[in-house]
Amino acid sequence: MYEYANAMTDASTIFALSSAPGRAALSVIRISGPAVRNVLETMTAPVPKPRVAAFRTIRHPDTGEALDRAVVLWFAAPNSETGEDVAEFQGHGSRAAVAAILGALGTVKGCRLAEPGEFARRGFENGKMDLAEIEGLGDLIEAETEAQRRQALAQSSGTLSKLYESWRTRLIEIAALTEAAIDFSDEGDVSASSFADARKRADALSAEIGAHLDDGHRGEIVRDGFRVALLGAPNAGKSSLLNALAKRDAAIVSEEAGTTRDVIEVRLDLAGLPVVVSDTAGIREAESLVEQEGIRRSLAAARDADLVVWLSEAGDSTPPEPISRETSLAIRSKADLCRESTADLLAVSAVTGEGLDRLVAEIARRASEAVGTRTDPALTRVRHRQSLEAARDEIQAFLNGDSGAVELRAEDVRRAAHAIGRITGRVDVEDVLDQVFSRFCIGK
Repeated sequence: MYEYANAMTDASTIFALSSAPGRAALSVIRISGPAVRNVLETMTAPVPKPRVAAFRTIRHPDTGEALDRAVVLWFAAPNSETGEDVAEFQGHGSRAAVAAILGALGTVKGCRLAEPGEFARRGFENGKMDLAEIEGLGDLIEAETEAQRRQALAQSSGTLSKLYESWRTRLIEIAALTEAAIDFSDEGDVSASSFADARKRADALSAEIGAHLDDGHRGEIVRDGFRVALLGAPNAGKSSLLNALAKRDAAIVSEEAGTTRDVIEVRLDLAGLPVVVSDTAGIREAESLVEQEGIRRSLAAARDADLVVWLSEAGDSTPPEPISRETSLAIRSKADLCRESTADLLAVSAVTGEGLDRLVAEIARRASEAVGTRTDPALTRVRHRQSLEAARDEIQAFLNGDSGAVELRAEDVRRAAHAIGRITGRVDVEDVLDQVFSRFCIGK
């Protein structure tokens, strides 16, 4: 695979299909780099004016053969998404037309097919977007629900970046006050006042970061989904309920106990929120090693779930000890086979649909509670959380460390600013770049 290190040091021009592959009414082919103007001159002459759409015949640069007719756009550097010259061919979406244009571009000197995420990475390298914004863009491309769309759009627009950069700026100010305390160490009053002011500001900042971290993982729940695990004894109706919720045959249903041996997941959109429902192996004393492994995975899914739905035909509202009652919901399954009512217990039937609407509403309510109604920017990734936790730890070291060793306290602040800077890419980020960009599609 083409290494990103090489991609950022060569002067190649990259191109790729940026719209979805396969047959479609339209396709978008994007080109970025120093050879863009040459491509336009040889394939679409006359060259359109920058940022003005023009209808052109796309021709092979060597033979002059007409390949397609398309709308052509040219964005001159640095006023483009990547900061380089960028062109777009918006043509027909047939596989043949796309293949012909991509093949022709490959014959132009200095042009090559882009690697996944390379357009976005060039934008990052040229200061068009920071890492947090690019991660938000990736989430926006992957968004399946309304909540995911809103959160990703806000992040890609810079809401998180502005917050984190404001904190980094305040840490730089705290560092300046600490350095002043060192510079004026021979003037006791000035040094003490400067260092006291630095600690006062650091204490306030630590509290803000702590409140941001203590958010119940609401941003991560929106991004990754509110996790619901269906648990119960064998043949309690878990797989049937999963299929009913998914409205398709996602899991095998059989009268034979122990059919489900592994965790099966389906993704749902409930009230605009992403919900991941897991069907699990039945909980019982098992002799088979394979079934024991399935049960182990069931309990692991329960531990990782935001909500455990405990199914029981008899209406047993007491799940096994490892399952937290605070995050569980007991329901009586197969209500079509037993009409006996159980007080305060929801009865559902995957066959008749009885109780399904109420169950879906309850899951949606709990997912909404987990996300909350806060409108301030939310943490969306483990990487961000780890960096902020590291920054808070360094600020606490600054606050609680020996005030006589001011040089060491200045280093605490520097490390805190470095930790926050890693989120947006303001400092050394080589160890996270590949992880961020490799998830993108080729044309992004």
